[in-house]
Amino acid sequence: MNVVRAGDRRVVETPNAVMTTCASPALGSAGRSLWQVRMAPGSSGPSHRMSGDQIWTVLDGGATVELDGAATVLAAGDTAVLPAGVLRRILADPGAGLTALVTGDGDARAALADGTDRGVPEWIA
Repeated sequence: MNVVRAGDRRVVETPNAVMTTCASPALGSAGRSLWQVRMAPGSSGPSHRMSGDQIWTVLDGGATVELDGAATVLAAGDTAVLPAGVLRRILADPGAGLTALVTGDGDARAALADGTDRGVPEWIA
């Protein structure tokens, strides 16, 4: 068993969100990653694709998930499975922001909408 103590978690800040890695291959996981996402009210991430499926559970606030052009609103308690290879964008609730727990493959690569490979995000590795 591998235990990741709260003080050993990685925190990565981007212009759009703060990701806190709870488990990942670099932290002793066998291929899966688990991280928390916090987004300020009204913020949004870039349109991108991931090479692996991700599961998002909204803990607080809410989000609109744009998946291949279709928008779905998520509220606290909702879980969404985002399939690999599909263009996606996450928009935090304009009033409450978003706190979510996310899991996915520890080697999943991100690519921007134009196809630019961004590699494995730091909070997933």
